[in-house]
Amino acid sequence: YAEGEEETVLRAVQTVVDDQIARPILIGRPSVIESRIKRMNLRLRPGIDFELTNPDDDPRFNDYWQMYHQLMARKGVSPPAAKAIVRSRSTVIAALMVKRGEADAMLCGLVGKYNAKLKHVVEVLGLDPTVKSLSAMSAVITPKGPFFFCDTHVQEDPTAEQIAESAPQAAYRLRLFGITPKVALISHSNFGSVDTPSARKMARALEIMLEKNPRLEAEGEMHVDSALSPEIRAKIFPDSRLEGPANLLVLPNLDAANTAYNLTRVMTDGIGIGPVLMGMGKPAHVLTPGATVRRVVNMTAIAAVEAQIRAARGA
Repeated sequence: YAEGEEETVLRAVQTVVDDQIARPILIGRPSVIESRIKRMNLRLRPGIDFELTNPDDDPRFNDYWQMYHQLMARKGVSPPAAKAIVRSRSTVIAALMVKRGEADAMLCGLVGKYNAKLKHVVEVLGLDPTVKSLSAMSAVITPKGPFFFCDTHVQEDPTAEQIAESAPQAAYRLRLFGITPKVALISHSNFGSVDTPSARKMARALEIMLEKNPRLEAEGEMHVDSALSPEIRAKIFPDSRLEGPANLLVLPNLDAANTAYNLTRVMTDGIGIGPVLMGMGKPAHVLTPGATVRRVVNMTAIAAVEAQIRAARGA
C-alpha cells in the first residue's frame, strides 16, 4: 500500500477478503486508509478484515530499521538513513515483514518505478539460492487462451545462460496453473535462417535448456508465427519438438518481451496477469502502475499459493 493507489488496492482487498483468498496486511496511515474506506463505501474493518501497519507509529519500528541497517551497512546506509528509509518506504517495511516471518508474501509497485521497488525488495529478501538471476513472467488471457511472456520486466539483455534459467522457471509456473508448457524461443531468425548474435543467443539458450531439462517441450529459435502456427512450423521445420501452438514465448530482450506482452494485451482486450517475479528468496512480486483491481487480486492469489508451496517445502 502507498498513498496514491488507495482505490485500486482497497477494492482489491475487499475482493480478497470476500473470497477468502488471503489475510491482507496494509502499510499506511490509519486515518488515510479509514477515510478512503468510508468514501468508497467499502465494508472493510481494520483489525478485523485486514491488519494495518502504521509506519509513523509501530512498536516494531526500531527492530525494522536496525535489521535494514544490518543488511545495508556495508552499502553506505548509515543508521539515520536506515531510519529514514524504513519510515518513508512501505516497500521496505513489507519486505522486512516477510523476512521476519510476519507476512508470508508481499505485493508492491502500483505507485513508483518498477526498478526502484525491485531494488529494495532484493536488498532485503535476496535471491533464491538455487538461481543466479531474477526474471519476470507476464501473461495475457485472450479469447484464444492464455499466453505467457518472459522476461517482461527485469533482464534488459539476458545471456543465453540467463534465458536457459528463466524459461524453465516460467514453465514450472505454467504447470502450477494446470497448463502444459509449450516453450518457443522467439527470434528474427527461423531455425538458423539468420546468423546474428541475437539469433545465436536464442539457439544456444535452447541447447543449454534442453541439456538440463531434456523433457521440456521447447523449440527455437523461431519467428512468432512459426511458434503459434503448427502448420507454418511444419513447412519450415517438420522435425520440431514442439506440438501445437506455443503458449510460453521467450523473447531475446526486455524491449521485445515487454512490447509483445503489452501489444497482445491491448490488441486482444485480454486480461493481464503479472509480472510474476521469479528467483526471489521469498514470495514477492512488484506490480506496475497500470495494474487493475483484477490483476491485484490475481497476483494476491498467486502469491498466496507460492507461499503455501514454500511452506510445505520448508523453504
